[in-house]
Amino acid sequence: MRRRRYTFDRRFTEFFYLSLSHESLENHYRTNFSLMQHHKYSLTELDNMIPYERDIYVALLLQHLEEEAEKQKKQG
Repeated sequence: MRRRRYTFDRRFTEFFYLSLSHESLENHYRTNFSLMQHHKYSLTELDNMIPYERDIYVALLLQHLEEEAEKQKKQG
């Protein structure tokens, strides 16, 4: 039983390690800082997000900002 739990924990850890491998630690902190300073997220909210959930919110935020920039361009 003990060995089985170790295997599960190791696989779980490897999964999240791989899911974060596309982002450097510096980029992670810079993104968190920007989200906290400019978009009013709290550090607790960001830390409690699942890694892919954070990526989704960042992508949606970027899309929203691009749409707002387009609107401002059209308005003059």
